[in-house]
Amino acid sequence: MDVPAFLDRLRADRNYQGQIAHVHRLPARPARHAKLSPLPPEPLRAALAAQGIEQLYSHQAEAIAAARRGENVVVVSGTASGKTLCYNLPVLEDLLEFPQARALYLFPTKALAQDQLKALRRLTDVDPELARSASAGVYDGDTPRTTRRKLRDEARILLSNPDMLHSGILPYHTRWARFWANLRTVVIDEVHSYRGIFGSNVADVIRRLRRICDHYGSDPRFILCSATIANPQEHAERLIGEPVTLVDDDGAPRGEKHFVFWNPPALDEATMERSSANVEAERLLVSLVREGVQTIAFGRARIVAELLYRYAQETLRRDGPRLAQALRAYRGGYLPAERREIEKQLFEGKLLGVTSTNALELGIDIGGLDAVITVGFPGTIASVWQQAGRAGRGQEPSVVFFVAYNEPTDQFIMRHPEFITEQEPEQAIADPENVYILQKHLCCAAAELPLREEDSRYFGDRMPLIAAALVDEQLLKPLGPAWYWARPEQPAHDTSLRTQSDNTVTIIEEKDGEREVIAQVDRISAPELVYNEAVYLHGAETYVVEKLDLDQNLAFVRKEDVDYYTQAILESLIHIEGTEESRPWGVATLSFGAVTVSWATVAFKKIKFYSTDSLGWGAVDLPSQHLETMGLWLAPSTSVLKDLRSRGLNPVEGLVGIRNAAVHMLPFMAMCDKMDIGGMVDSSNLGQPALFLYDRYQGGLGFAEHGYHEITELLRRCHTLIQECGCQEGCPSCVGLPTLRPPIHIDPDAGGGFPIPNKAAAVALLTILLRHEAAGG
Repeated sequence: MDVPAFLDRLRADRNYQGQIAHVHRLPARPARHAKLSPLPPEPLRAALAAQGIEQLYSHQAEAIAAARRGENVVVVSGTASGKTLCYNLPVLEDLLEFPQARALYLFPTKALAQDQLKALRRLTDVDPELARSASAGVYDGDTPRTTRRKLRDEARILLSNPDMLHSGILPYHTRWARFWANLRTVVIDEVHSYRGIFGSNVADVIRRLRRICDHYGSDPRFILCSATIANPQEHAERLIGEPVTLVDDDGAPRGEKHFVFWNPPALDEATMERSSANVEAERLLVSLVREGVQTIAFGRARIVAELLYRYAQETLRRDGPRLAQALRAYRGGYLPAERREIEKQLFEGKLLGVTSTNALELGIDIGGLDAVITVGFPGTIASVWQQAGRAGRGQEPSVVFFVAYNEPTDQFIMRHPEFITEQEPEQAIADPENVYILQKHLCCAAAELPLREEDSRYFGDRMPLIAAALVDEQLLKPLGPAWYWARPEQPAHDTSLRTQSDNTVTIIEEKDGEREVIAQVDRISAPELVYNEAVYLHGAETYVVEKLDLDQNLAFVRKEDVDYYTQAILESLIHIEGTEESRPWGVATLSFGAVTVSWATVAFKKIKFYSTDSLGWGAVDLPSQHLETMGLWLAPSTSVLKDLRSRGLNPVEGLVGIRNAAVHMLPFMAMCDKMDIGGMVDSSNLGQPALFLYDRYQGGLGFAEHGYHEITELLRRCHTLIQECGCQEGCPSCVGLPTLRPPIHIDPDAGGGFPIPNKAAAVALLTILLRHEAAGG
């Protein structure tokens, strides 16, 4: 597409009011190729030629050469840069050369495994010999039991996910003896998604996998692929526990890309109100679709993806049914068959547009698109570029629109686009030696094979001490030089790799006495999405919830054409359950103990479509959800609070600013992800404002405890972060970063973002606290 000409047409449109705040141009980049020596075998060369691949990009050749040498490899390159070939080619070479060779592919989601199976078959099915050698199948929770044994015995490439490997394969490793003995390659795709608690769990699963392989006499190489993160080699090595060769010199071509920062126009300069970001995004989407530009629009909440779809469909229907039918919505909650059909239509070019949550950020092959619209900051710079990478076909020009909400973080980005264009993406962090996580996997490992001292090479030097503690808890029993699992049940079945529950609520439409399942939602989210009288948007249709039955995990809805949607209003609380440790800390009191974090939907508001106007409110009576965990709390003395107020500074704002910084600093110290840490500023527990930091995991995982013992270093890092930031009053880079809980169900147009707290208040409070602590109070 001719992007400058398109932008000129937007500027000439009657709705244009100076929305383009900045345009960042990424120049085109030609392809760089490299030869592979020796060449792949003839069946593979023929298969590549059938797909129009005559040469390999330089990063592909480099990765394949390293894999051929038996090295572990992590490949970091852009979306649609051919990363899949970096592992498929060396694996297929192995299968052709070694008749018994096996390979295991791990993907973070079931959908990705299914998608990659299709891509593999497109490559291999052109040649009968290759197709026979590369017999493959997906082995996950959806695989019928009758198919599982056939895959176990016959598949030479097994595609699965870490959850299935953890609970459905490793515990039954004796049935897989032939597979383990001949396993030559393990592929781990989308490794940037293995971060925090999930990543730490997966890292321990990989250590268990390596131990099982060693038992059966194999030593597979690992080939990992990642989107752009700040520490790919370090993260990959921590994930698998072995050295890794980094390949990050992307040789794929890239067309010229324009990154457009689009700010909805101000409605009232006095109140700083702006037009709806959703409506602005819908106009951009419609303009692109009308010009035949294949586009994906990302919303950071499910409701946004549905609103964009509904608004755009209504507008496009005026042009006739063809364009309206060339648009779909895509998100979690849709039934699997519906999602697969949308992916297929996108890949085949039958759709001109799709509105999506970040569900399409991961590498599902939907072909090359011409344009991306990102509505609102998705939470990380890495996500912005992952979404932007969906636009671009080879060397064709493409455009990315970042549409801002009228909330502090987005408006800061409009004033400072370099926050996106010049700042490095975030690091991925995982800690396989976290004691709380490791002890669970040592139980799983002992149930698979007795633990021995030499297993420290997989699980770290603290393994014998942890094993001894598990003996005291009667989970392991010592026998000679080994530790054995002491219980009859499989520990893997009671150990989840993820923090979110797998339980779902089924949404059922009742019509004329008939019932039809239209969607699903995870149980944790159900009270925020399908409470009684809520409007549930699905495929541009409005459904009113008649009853949410949490006992049966069912929500009953009826289709009804209404002119509004609903937004849940949540109330969050934190309560101290017990204090384990407490001590004076300078002019503050520092404590650590058990806390309960509670949240509930207490009301909802009705919001008129195409606006942010509230049409009314309703009460909701649902039980609270609870997280029983461990936390720290820091309470400045009343004299400190008075000191700040005497300077015209709000101490609560100072504590909020410190909380926001601490939620980003503590993960670097405690080896976790920022989403593993929660924080609140609360006055109800102690009768005065206090800062709370807690583990966002049932029972706790030691992150807040680490913060308690290292509070001085933590607050010093916060002080340095905030004071050295170049902003004047506070910004997302220092005191204004997190919303702490992803707003996956909230429309930011109607909800409004959290204000960025006063930077001066945070700096002053930190200065007082640290000075008095250093002076001994």
